[in-house]
Amino acid sequence: MAAHYDALETRSREARERDLFARLPAQLEHARSQAPFYAEALRGADLAAVTSRAALAGLPITRKSDLVELQASRRPFGGLNATPPSGLARIFASPGPIYDPEGRGPDFWHTARALHAAGFRGGDVVLNCFSYHLTPAGSMFETGLHHLGCAVIPGGVGQTELQARVVADLRPAGYVGTPSFLKLILEKCDELGVDSSSLTRALVSGEAFMPAVRTFLAGRGIEGLQAYGTADLGVVAYETESREGLVVSEELIVEIVEPGSGEPVAGTGVGEVVVTTFNRDYPLVRFATGDLSAELAGASPCGRTNLRIKGWMGRADQATKVRGMFVHPHQVAEVLRRHGIKRGRLVVGNEGGEDRMVLSVEGPGPGDAGLVAAIEATLRDVLKVRGQVSFVAPGSLPDDGRVIVDARVYG
Repeated sequence: MAAHYDALETRSREARERDLFARLPAQLEHARSQAPFYAEALRGADLAAVTSRAALAGLPITRKSDLVELQASRRPFGGLNATPPSGLARIFASPGPIYDPEGRGPDFWHTARALHAAGFRGGDVVLNCFSYHLTPAGSMFETGLHHLGCAVIPGGVGQTELQARVVADLRPAGYVGTPSFLKLILEKCDELGVDSSSLTRALVSGEAFMPAVRTFLAGRGIEGLQAYGTADLGVVAYETESREGLVVSEELIVEIVEPGSGEPVAGTGVGEVVVTTFNRDYPLVRFATGDLSAELAGASPCGRTNLRIKGWMGRADQATKVRGMFVHPHQVAEVLRRHGIKRGRLVVGNEGGEDRMVLSVEGPGPGDAGLVAAIEATLRDVLKVRGQVSFVAPGSLPDDGRVIVDARVYG
C-alpha cells in the first residue's frame, strides 16, 4: 500500500515553490482574461512578475465575506468564474445564499489526496454522510472517492436507523462526514444490536474533531483523520497518520496573513488563511477564507514536505457593531498602515450603557500627545466612530490573530 498519493507530496519545498510560482503567472492571466471580476481586480497588474510569495502578497485580497454582495450584483458567481454556468457539472447553493460552481474535471475539489492519506483505497466501499442537498460537501468527497476507485453509499444526513442498517448490511470499510454524525450512527448500531465492525477508517470534516469523539472512534477500531476546506475551494489541508497538524494540498498556494491588512504573518504567528487556486473554472486569487490558523514549523514526520497548518483556530472576520456602525478588521488595519504601526488591537467595551473603543498599538513608548491625537483622528475618519488610542510595549499584544475584541457583556 503506497504511503503517499504521488511524488509531489515528498518533493523538496524549494522544488514545490519553483513549480507553483512558475505556473502562477499563466493562471493569473487566465483569471484576468476569463473572469470579469478579476479583469477589474487585476487590471494594470504586472502578472508576469508574480513569481514569488512577496509578489503574490502585492495582489488584492478577494474576501469570502463579500461573496453574497458580489453575487447579488452579478449573478450567479459575482464574475469570479472563468467557465459559464452551462459548462459546469454542478451548481451548489450554500447559506447566504452563496453559489458554488463545480467543473467537469476529475477530482475537481482535490479530495482524493486527503482520502488517500486517511487510508482509503480503490475497491473500498465507503459511506458518505456529507449533505447531498444543494451544498457541495457530498459531491466533494464522492468525486474524490470515485477518483480513487471506491464505491460510494450516498448516505447524506439524518435517518440514523436506516444508516445503521446500511452499515450492517453493506459493510462499508470507511466513512466520510462529520465526526459527531458517525458517533450517532455507531450508537444507533449498538441500540439496534447490529454489527458496525466493518468500519475501520474515517475522514471527517465540517466541524471540530473533538478529542472525546476521536477517542470514542479509536475505541471502536476506527482510525479517524480530519480535513479542512471550504465550499469554495474544496480541501485546503488534511491530517496524516502523524497527526501533527494539517498538510496543505499540493493544488493550492496558502498564505497566513494579518486579518484585515492581507500582509503575510511572520513565522508561526496566527493569521487568516488566504488561498490562491489553480482552478481553471473558478480561479480564486488570494481568497480570504475568514478562518484563522498558523503555520507549523518543519516538515511532517509522515514524509510529506508541504506547508503544515494547525487547523481551524477561529474566525478572522471579527466585525462588530459600535454605536450603530459596523467596524471591520480591514478598517483597523488601514488606521495602523497610515501611521506606520505594525501591530494593534481594537477593544470594544461598554461603560454606563455607552460603547467605548480603545485602540492599543505597540510602540517604543507612550507616544506624544500629538501622535495620539493624530491616530485618534484617523480612527474617527476611517471607522466613523470615535475611540481612544493607547500605546503598549512592543510584543505585549497576544499573538492570536485577533484585531477586534468585543469585550462587552450581553445579558
